[in-house]
Amino acid sequence: MSGELPFEKPLAEMRKKIEELKQFGEEKGIDFTDEIARLEERYSRLEEEIYSSISPSQKMHLARHQQRPTSLDLIQLIFTDFIELHGDRLYGDDLAVVGGLAKLDGVPVTVLGQQRGKDTKDNIARFFGSAHPEGFRKALRLMQQANKFNRPIITFIDTKGAYPGNTAEERGQSEAIARNLREMSSLGVPVVCVVIGEGGSGGALAMAVGNRVLMLEHAIYSAISPNGAASILWKDASKADQAAEAMKITAKDLLEMEVIEEIIPEPKGGAHRSYEETAAAISSALIRHLKELSLMDACELKEDRYRKFRKIGEFDFARVEQEDVSL
Repeated sequence: MSGELPFEKPLAEMRKKIEELKQFGEEKGIDFTDEIARLEERYSRLEEEIYSSISPSQKMHLARHQQRPTSLDLIQLIFTDFIELHGDRLYGDDLAVVGGLAKLDGVPVTVLGQQRGKDTKDNIARFFGSAHPEGFRKALRLMQQANKFNRPIITFIDTKGAYPGNTAEERGQSEAIARNLREMSSLGVPVVCVVIGEGGSGGALAMAVGNRVLMLEHAIYSAISPNGAASILWKDASKADQAAEAMKITAKDLLEMEVIEEIIPEPKGGAHRSYEETAAAISSALIRHLKELSLMDACELKEDRYRKFRKIGEFDFARVEQEDVSL
């Protein structure tokens, strides 16, 4: 197993033993069929045990896996006739955000995604998937174009957060995010957002104000990254695992809180085990939700989006004890 995480090491060790036994049997001409079958059965049981009880911190590491499919990987597998468009027409082209025109099951759409790098050089060029203001403005430009030509919008969320450096602040990071939140809420076309890896902070939300928000099974979505929360709470970013356990960041938690509408299943072991299987599951969900949303007109889509976000969260009034004012 390539790129296994610490909690997957028992599986890697058992798979290695199975492969060694097969190779030894071939070399020596000895039949180990029964022994291999027993080991395979034990491997299946262990695999089921490990992947059926993944903790939030383990999901965080799966969501950040270096081999996890990126937005461009999924765009190439899910859509046809993809034409990437560049630039925000104000400052420049931010490679942390990709987007353009494509077809989903023959239907023209606008697709956008936050893009992590595949290696160190690519990550540096793409700011590790953390967009500058021009990235969010590029996304907004393409969404406004889609709204003008009545094309559904699909976004893929995969970022630890917006770029936190001076250059982003100098160019209006907070304004760019706030403008996206406002403008996305008033779009008159269907908007479906999919959290495919890590959805962190305003950088994620700036591209996630949709009629439907979906999440891959092992993706995470939070108001702040676990590392950031650990830095604030304990002044120690290395306690990210501890923060992840407490923050309710998993797809299951967010579905229960009605922050998202659907969990998209991943291959056993995570999306990086099979890009094709992951893409097929996402494609099926997108087609289904877009068919439902296509029955609504522009006003209904805006109202649907408004209701979705207004229902998130619960509150109650505190009881105030009446004071005895009698003399």
